[in-house]
Amino acid sequence: MGLFNRKPATAVTEKHSQGASPSETPGITPAASIHAPEDAPIANGRIEDAPTTWIACTLGGIASMGGFIFGYESGQIGGFLAMSDYIARFSENGKFSPARQGTIVGLLCIGTLIGCLISGVLSDKFGRKWTICGSSLFYIVGVIIEVTSEHVWAQFAIGRLVGGLGIGALSVSVPMYQSESVPKNIRGVMVSSYQLMITLGIWTAYMVNYGTEAAYSNSAQWRIPNGLSALWALILGGAIAFMPESPRYAYRAGRHEEARNTMARLQGVAPDSPLIEQEINDIEEKIQAENAAGEVHSIMEVFTGPRMLYRTLLGMVLQAGQQLTGANFFFYYGTTIFASTGISNSYVTSIILGSVNVGATVAALFIIKRVGRRVALMVGALWMFGCLLIYAFVGRFLLSLDDPMSTPVAGKVLIVFTCLFICAFAITWGPLVWAVVSELYPARYRAPCMALATASNWLFNFLISFFTTFITNKIHYLYGLVFAVSCLGLFFVVFFFVIESKDRSLEEIDTMYILKVNPITSAKWSPANLGPEGMNGLATDKLFLKNGGRDIKKQEGNSQGLMEHDERTYPENPAEPKEGAAKGVVATSGDAKVTA
Repeated sequence: MGLFNRKPATAVTEKHSQGASPSETPGITPAASIHAPEDAPIANGRIEDAPTTWIACTLGGIASMGGFIFGYESGQIGGFLAMSDYIARFSENGKFSPARQGTIVGLLCIGTLIGCLISGVLSDKFGRKWTICGSSLFYIVGVIIEVTSEHVWAQFAIGRLVGGLGIGALSVSVPMYQSESVPKNIRGVMVSSYQLMITLGIWTAYMVNYGTEAAYSNSAQWRIPNGLSALWALILGGAIAFMPESPRYAYRAGRHEEARNTMARLQGVAPDSPLIEQEINDIEEKIQAENAAGEVHSIMEVFTGPRMLYRTLLGMVLQAGQQLTGANFFFYYGTTIFASTGISNSYVTSIILGSVNVGATVAALFIIKRVGRRVALMVGALWMFGCLLIYAFVGRFLLSLDDPMSTPVAGKVLIVFTCLFICAFAITWGPLVWAVVSELYPARYRAPCMALATASNWLFNFLISFFTTFITNKIHYLYGLVFAVSCLGLFFVVFFFVIESKDRSLEEIDTMYILKVNPITSAKWSPANLGPEGMNGLATDKLFLKNGGRDIKKQEGNSQGLMEHDERTYPENPAEPKEGAAKGVVATSGDAKVTA
């Protein structure tokens, strides 16, 4: 565990008994009684974040290598299909049919879809860290199958299917591990770095392909870049073994001291600091809230749990939407567009588009820290919508498909809007979807819900990669209108359904969704709206409430953990009770509130 094994200056030695409430657990100070030092920054009754630590950045950066593997594998296949030795070995009479090409490219997505569904179970059983490690090693098996292929294209395709199992598992476990581990003030940037590493992986694949295609005429053209895939997986699998487990997973597994010390190291404070006490208290209250409905829960609760159908479907729509923005469509037509300017080498075209993609994603990390999730996603959707409209109509009616060089003006317009679209995607929907979805769910359901959401991404990735060739052969650039309509629809999805989660703890975000905070005004919502006790007076999973440190008695026979309450309604501000105010909020026999 290296850096994370050093003994902190102020150690907490009390053992925390699993299942005890915060007020009963030695070493866990009830949040209501936490007193920060005089100079500790406090906002809305909550202690603000500690400074960013290089240890947290290192952990997030190492985990992001999972994105690099995904990007590298995705980026190399397009170059392989144009290499002379690869064509000679695996094509039909020197040409790939749409079906064969679609199968070779698309089977990776099928593998990833299966892999991400399996990873939810593995992450809950073995932990986030070891799932990442195991997935990396399993991916290497797929690479070996690919590299050893001789003349049977089906073997290479099966290798991509097997490797896809590992990549799919990484696409769930990596963002989940990052979101549960790093401090909330850098969570968005760290999770978004997963997308940055995807773009770097794609760019690296383009560069390696460009070099080997020019240097070799035998199977080294594709076997060298293909074999390098295993190196990236070895780096991730080896490095992650020395990282700590997600503190939230460790705490829920009963390893309380490990979780506390890891959180302290990542945030650069002592294990018994008010900041750590506050976060431990939030996690403990969530666990107690879940246990009120029983420790054993059905997988169907990802649809039937409190506000879980809403959030599960929202995550699936956002992840599918990332594919339906049309980013892959732009890369597909890149060669044709750049041919109109005299750049006929497809590898050069790929490098140009990949460089724009990487540069814009780097810029995104600075923007994400300063701009809310909602604003960035909505602006990005409208930006891409406009680019796609121009792209589709100019490409269909002004660009010559038979001789692009004869219509240079139209070609230059398409080049400009190709780069503008890639910038919009790389700054907004590319990285931010991973961050938003990783923040969307409570710990109890996070693994299976993220698996379902990511599976929808891979499903649409497969559908687009397999059918694009067939569709574009029929309607050409008008295919972009399909993605334009999708982008417009995604704008309204974010506007009406996505809550602003920037700089909020995962437990606070969970509370906001369960309390049905209006997404449109969610950026202004504060835990102080819950009353004098703020977040500390309310644990919301299964609608299990606390009031002034005293558990509110459950209704007998109510397996859902609903509390007895009268029919009085109160506004959001508890200081101004009034009949009929605050739709959907009812009072219990005390002052704690619960949504109807």
